[in-house]
Amino acid sequence: MTSAQPVKDVGVWTTAGSVDGPAWARSPEGAAEIEHLGYSELWIAGGPRPGIAPFYAEALAATTRLRVATGIVSIYAADAADVAPQAAEIEQAFPSRFILGLGASHEARVESLGKVYGKPYSAMVAYLDELDAHAAAHASAPPARMLAALGPRMLRLAADRSLGAHPYFVPPEHTALARAAVGAGRVATEQAIVLESDPVVARAIARRHTSTYLQLPNYTNTLRTLGWSDQDLHGEGSDALTDAIVAWGDPEQIAQRVRAHHDAGADIVLLQVLVPNAGTIPQEAYRRMADWLL
Repeated sequence: MTSAQPVKDVGVWTTAGSVDGPAWARSPEGAAEIEHLGYSELWIAGGPRPGIAPFYAEALAATTRLRVATGIVSIYAADAADVAPQAAEIEQAFPSRFILGLGASHEARVESLGKVYGKPYSAMVAYLDELDAHAAAHASAPPARMLAALGPRMLRLAADRSLGAHPYFVPPEHTALARAAVGAGRVATEQAIVLESDPVVARAIARRHTSTYLQLPNYTNTLRTLGWSDQDLHGEGSDALTDAIVAWGDPEQIAQRVRAHHDAGADIVLLQVLVPNAGTIPQEAYRRMADWLL
């Protein structure tokens, strides 16, 4: 069965490692199938590794229309002096299909790299200045870029100095705030999903996801501004918080959440499939959702 009401633009968000099985979505074959299914963008987490990993260009080479984004390159893990020429090379090889997604990361993760975590806004401004200086020195435009953004200042910066914002780990209420902040810029919202209708099973899978991100103040502070209490945010998260962050159920129930983000102003919703265990390959879930959404 397919959806009687196709939604607007939908993409795929995937980790670069083992969380979603044998990295199917970031392989050339996986990227080609994602394009064939009708998804328009593929965001692949950059992780803590420096620079732009080769799998971005490999995914672009295996496809003809799919836009591929770094989701997200940490500005602390990858120096602008290294990223600028790498991004320019990919942009030249695949015009208008590569998006450089950048993020200011999190204090604990930056410190694990042996670096000092500065003020996110100031650090991002300095990084963008370096990218722009490199482009000017080579008489070229900077590659298309978007910023991981949650708070008002970073959202405004995303609007002023990039294509727009990439909110992550947020409900549709935040998407509405992002839309208001970035104006005509793009809003590409990530949405974690679990294709499982049993609430006990679905929430158990979802909480392996929420328990990680609820340890990071950037996310919990944002959720507090949306009205969530400390009790909701404690540990793995309350049932209500878990359900707000992770859409679970059958394809139509998940499609309703995707539509809610679009109704709130998202230009594209990026589905991140959460799986029962690290050995599970998620392509069947993306196929089922494509039947409903695309």
